[in-house]
Amino acid sequence: MLSEYFSKPNNKSNVDEIVYNYLQLENDLQSNLEELNFGPDISYIYKPLTYASDLHKKFVTKFLFSHRNVLFLGMNPGPWGMCQTGIPFGEINAVKNYLQIDGEVNIPQNIHPSRPILGLNCTNKEISGQRFWELINEESDGDPFRFFKHCFIHNYFPFALMNKNAKNITPAELKSDKRKHLENICDESLRSIIELLNVSIIVAIGKYVEKRSLEVVKQFNLCNVKVINIRHPSPRALGTAENWKIETINQLKSNNIIQLFK
Repeated sequence: MLSEYFSKPNNKSNVDEIVYNYLQLENDLQSNLEELNFGPDISYIYKPLTYASDLHKKFVTKFLFSHRNVLFLGMNPGPWGMCQTGIPFGEINAVKNYLQIDGEVNIPQNIHPSRPILGLNCTNKEISGQRFWELINEESDGDPFRFFKHCFIHNYFPFALMNKNAKNITPAELKSDKRKHLENICDESLRSIIELLNVSIIVAIGKYVEKRSLEVVKQFNLCNVKVINIRHPSPRALGTAENWKIETINQLKSNNIIQLFK
């Protein structure tokens, strides 16, 4: 677990407290989710916050240095992105060259042969992560600290679920009873993350997390939190990278978010 790599700060500085509390909330989320049975169709469960905790902790420690107005929210890890790096939308080149994070990734025991864990040595492209971080890179003039000054990125569900054929099974695709238990846990965790970081805007990446974000805002009476949606950067969502980029920039501009990167 992440708590093995980050102990509670003695000096109680504001930054250290935020990082510690954020990682602790992720620990709690994982612990609660590990008690669930996701159903007989799930043969593989990848937990990158555990086996890639070195990279993840470095990411959080480097970029979560204050409260945040804007939380970009993804759904769950992709096989060639966060599953490899422990970083949301963590496409390898973006992690190495834009975020400039390096570290070790352990190899989990139960993995599908067609979905190996190679860490930063992975050569497969996570198209969604590539599109996302290329846009952020361009709009922040190559300086990630411009993006992270006001924004952070987080995944609603930290596991990757796969069937026996290595097909990715998203939370939205689980049977209703299994999905409900998962959402109860993840909704509560998201509420805690929003409150910890003082989030006022959630940028939901995809329809599923938009729905969950709106439910969390309503259920926990977070009346000062606004939810906006951008399409998921997957090629299946909008086709070409240029189409996705144009639509996303327009949406972020209209909500006065992209100006925060400058």
